[in-house]
Amino acid sequence: MQGPSTRQIRVLHVTLNMGFGGTEAVIRELVALDDAGRIQHEVICIDGLIGAIGQQLLSRGVAVQALKRRPGFDWALIGALKKLIVSQRFDIVHCHQYTPWVYGCLGSIGTPAKVLFTEHGRFHPDRYRYKAMVVNRILALFTHKIVAISSATRNALARYEFLPRNRIDVIYNGIKPLNVEQTAAAKIRAELGINKDDVVLGTVARLDPVKNQLMMLEAFALVKSRHPSARIVIVGDGSGRKALEAKAVALNIAGSVIFTGFSEAPGPYFAAMDLFLLSSDTEGTSITLLEAMSLGLPVVATATGGTPEIVDHDVTGLLTPIGDADAFATGIETLLQNPDWLKAKGEAGLVRFQKNYSIESMAGQYIAGYDQLVEGSRSLKKVYRV
Repeated sequence: MQGPSTRQIRVLHVTLNMGFGGTEAVIRELVALDDAGRIQHEVICIDGLIGAIGQQLLSRGVAVQALKRRPGFDWALIGALKKLIVSQRFDIVHCHQYTPWVYGCLGSIGTPAKVLFTEHGRFHPDRYRYKAMVVNRILALFTHKIVAISSATRNALARYEFLPRNRIDVIYNGIKPLNVEQTAAAKIRAELGINKDDVVLGTVARLDPVKNQLMMLEAFALVKSRHPSARIVIVGDGSGRKALEAKAVALNIAGSVIFTGFSEAPGPYFAAMDLFLLSSDTEGTSITLLEAMSLGLPVVATATGGTPEIVDHDVTGLLTPIGDADAFATGIETLLQNPDWLKAKGEAGLVRFQKNYSIESMAGQYIAGYDQLVEGSRSLKKVYRV
């Protein structure tokens, strides 16, 4: 029997969709780092939408398909997943986020596949769901490895989902550092009509209420009143865009707020920023925060979820309370008023990124987990009778 160092492992990633977001980006990076072809990845989206990142993977020859989850609890989806797992002889079903875990785990019962569940973040405010006391403990019996993307997320799984804390490993998200041409910043600023002396704040995120960009705009309005040259660039799209555009008008700052829409390659937009903002009510490990740090951008962010594990307050940036526009504005102004301090925060963030959040570190830990799960299982040829 071949050992884990040479044996190809077949992994089915079960997720909601492959649109734009941190979970989707993690899956993309895991697929891209194929460990010399030893891991064969496929992706199944259970909400019926492949999405932009899914299309990227399809163009690279990765199998990505969608199943449409029906309203309520969809028993047929469990059967469809089980059929796929058996017919395609998957070694591991890697479930990303809670709902895919429920369906992926139940679909795996009775098959030889091992189940790995990664929780990528939590809703705000977090809450108890007492049916989870029974349901999640049963699911955990059929789950072979549980991963959280931050210590805060691990604590939430133990507290609110009643999962055994000693079974939850922490694997921080990792990315490839952005590589942006030196001329990119000037080019993007010119395209967006930003003057040379303007101060550019910015964010890259899904436009969704949980990201609380409404609070970010309120804070920006306060900053703008005292720093007339300030502009804010918001890169992304989503259900919250219309509300944000209306908010900018209501705050009388619409002329200084630039909505770029979704970008598959936002690197040049990051390069055009002087300060990166993250205003979320909840976060696991923000991919765009890591991207900003990889370019040496200083950060002002809300102290939620895994963000305080990434941003070292007063060293790589500043952290402020959730939902507090006044504090967020004060954090921005504190950095803007001291350019040398601003630069030092960005440089410290780059060092922290290089040490803790590389794609090689993240993928290596997941691949080691895949190896451990497969190594302890029976030969698939024997199990599947082939």
